[in-house]
Amino acid sequence: MVENVKRDLSLLILPNTVLLPGRNIKVKLSEKAGKRIYEKMVHDDSYAVVVALKDSEAKANYETEDFHRIGTLVKLIKSDKNKSGYTLTLDTVERIESTEIYIEDDGLRVIYDLNSVVDDLDDMNKKEVLKQVRKIVAETSKNFKGSEVFLEKMKAMDNIIDVIAYIMPYVNLTTSERQEFLEIDSLKDKSLKFLDLIIRHKESVSFQMEITSKLTQDMNENYRKNMLRQQLKAIKEELGETEGEKKSRKKDYKKLIEESNMPEDIEEIALEELDKLKRQGDKSSEANVIQSYLDLIISLPWGKSKIEESDINEARKILDKEHFGLDKVKERIIQHMAVMKLKKNKQGSIVLFVGPPGTGKTSLGKSIAKSLNREYVRVSLGGVRDEAEIRGHRRTYIGAMAGRIIQGIKKAGTRNPVFVLDEIDKLIANGQGDPSSALLEVLDPEQNNTFFDHYLDAPYDLSDVFFIATANNLSTIPVALRDRMEIIEIGGYTEYEKFNIAKEHLIPEVVAEHGLEESMLEIEDEVLTVVIQKYTREAGVRGLKKQLAKISRTCAEKIISGNDEESYQVREDMLEDILGRETARFDRVGEINPPGVVTGLAWTPVGGDILFIEGTMMPGNGQLILTGQLGDVMKESAKISQSLVRSRLAFSLKGLVLNNYDLHIHVPAGAIPKDGPSAGVTLLTAISSLVTDRSVDSKTAMTGEISLSGRVMPVGGIKEKVLAAHRSGIRKILLPKDNEIDLRDIPDYVKDDIEFLFMETVEDVLKETIGIELPKVDIGGMIADKTSEIGFKYNNKQEINNEE
Repeated sequence: MVENVKRDLSLLILPNTVLLPGRNIKVKLSEKAGKRIYEKMVHDDSYAVVVALKDSEAKANYETEDFHRIGTLVKLIKSDKNKSGYTLTLDTVERIESTEIYIEDDGLRVIYDLNSVVDDLDDMNKKEVLKQVRKIVAETSKNFKGSEVFLEKMKAMDNIIDVIAYIMPYVNLTTSERQEFLEIDSLKDKSLKFLDLIIRHKESVSFQMEITSKLTQDMNENYRKNMLRQQLKAIKEELGETEGEKKSRKKDYKKLIEESNMPEDIEEIALEELDKLKRQGDKSSEANVIQSYLDLIISLPWGKSKIEESDINEARKILDKEHFGLDKVKERIIQHMAVMKLKKNKQGSIVLFVGPPGTGKTSLGKSIAKSLNREYVRVSLGGVRDEAEIRGHRRTYIGAMAGRIIQGIKKAGTRNPVFVLDEIDKLIANGQGDPSSALLEVLDPEQNNTFFDHYLDAPYDLSDVFFIATANNLSTIPVALRDRMEIIEIGGYTEYEKFNIAKEHLIPEVVAEHGLEESMLEIEDEVLTVVIQKYTREAGVRGLKKQLAKISRTCAEKIISGNDEESYQVREDMLEDILGRETARFDRVGEINPPGVVTGLAWTPVGGDILFIEGTMMPGNGQLILTGQLGDVMKESAKISQSLVRSRLAFSLKGLVLNNYDLHIHVPAGAIPKDGPSAGVTLLTAISSLVTDRSVDSKTAMTGEISLSGRVMPVGGIKEKVLAAHRSGIRKILLPKDNEIDLRDIPDYVKDDIEFLFMETVEDVLKETIGIELPKVDIGGMIADKTSEIGFKYNNKQEINNEE
């Protein structure tokens, strides 16, 4: 019974909400507020009081005068907890009148009296009111889909209070109007007021429906007018009333053709197309195709370009300012400029920059264009699989357009731009043609003076264009295309180069991108070195720029939040909080390598690295076991190494037993595939160290391939491998003799710290690694002589005799 409910309950503040008795509602609350209210209501036998605020603005401290006098008693029916908080189902029980509102430790409480509505309406009048309400609501709801269920539920109610509570939430009223309705004491007055409200609501809904109908009618009218305009246009064209406009437009084309300074043979083609356009009927679909073609042909820079006089010294300053290192590339550009000055008709060139991502290949094109005073155009060829992307589409196809080369020339507006063909190694050949083959004519100096685009359908001279192609991998470029370009390899940057690039270019760039000034961010040199060594592992500097951007964002946040007044200084102990854990971990050599463990050098797409090769022996029958995800090339190198050990060491050393043991060679990091023709020397040394039980100096690393005859052959990636060895603490490196010339690319400060030894044969390798000096023998006559001399038998079924 309501009379038994406590008269001192918690006060629930629901902003802009007035509850009428006789209806269940659901209230969604945050987890903290929902838990607090739920516990209070449970404490008060699931009851509480809701009283609306006079002013909707929230306050820190409320007083009795801030609340209305009349409110509602509610009872907790159900509580649901979810990820977003609590959903409380409340039953609005009865109208109340508050007498006192006071503050307790964790909220407000209210002392109240029950204040039910006075029932001063007889049964006949109640029925009449219900009849009128149902009629008005039915008329209002007839235009809304799904209102049948609503009306059926309303008709099932026979209590006027329940009907009012059911309909009232759907009536558009302000909070003050709802509070005013709640405060009406008389059921008669409340019923009359409710009838007035729903009549007003019905008129409002009818007015909105009229507005919607009017808007729809206006939209239909506009659509009708547009259709009539299109029909009128078609009628005018049928009557020939637009012929004068077309003639005027065609006359302009003729003038533009004459002013475009195109060659005579091309001008003849353009005039033929113009004559063809004049012969087209008024409704011809080909007219637009011809107009598009003429727009292209007159916009191309046909005239001879004026060669800008460029200052070689100034160009050198520009290249040095915008790019650190890359001396070979800069020297090639300066040489090109020198040739331009001596031979005026030699203006074009075709260069291919090959190197890892982030080494500045594309940005070099911009710098070259700036130093040569030329326009800059860039086209990305990554993922291009259609030959028409290069040569253009034939105009017989719908939606045909010129190829990317001609579009780039049009965009440049000159005949001699610096044209960058980005990602040329990522072209894709499929059933639609081979775009790399289409580039053969573009990048051939003997042919590109008459480049033929299918859409243009006329030759265009590209010989003055300075083409710069970029690629990450030279092996994926077809040989015929590769042969037409001058290849300039851009290797990975050293730590010293990365440091200077960051200081001179990256830090000022990222600071400006994040709205900072250089004085606001202070990064010590030691901190920058740690970022390079421990938070980036790449050949270029793109990842380094991302890490510096993270630091700049942190700086911006600190300055805006007021923690630092003018600047933000980054210390080494702050890097883990800003950048997270170290992401680059490089192997370092230990103090001692046991027999069978040798340090090799490897090349990777993100630079060089050291590679440990481990070996062990076990009783067996002479088998070779290889693990570590080795490719076919490294497996062959291992087998050749085993054969050389058997042929050289076994014939030269007494007491060496091989046939009764299996060899197991493992390259750590087994989850990473490894292959390449540069591990032969390391594998040979590992096996030799194992079978002779002699250790190899842990500070010694090596690279090189071997042949079955015992010759040490040259390998690639020397610069990256040497830099990795220097970083890992290597002090001696064995290289093939033919790779001695590659040391020119190594920085002097690296060469000063490392001793380089150059090997020609496997005997040289074994002498320097395990200290065994073998005679260089002729492989042809060695088997019979040495077998009879030493008595060494390769027969698994016989005991090995090592006695002389």
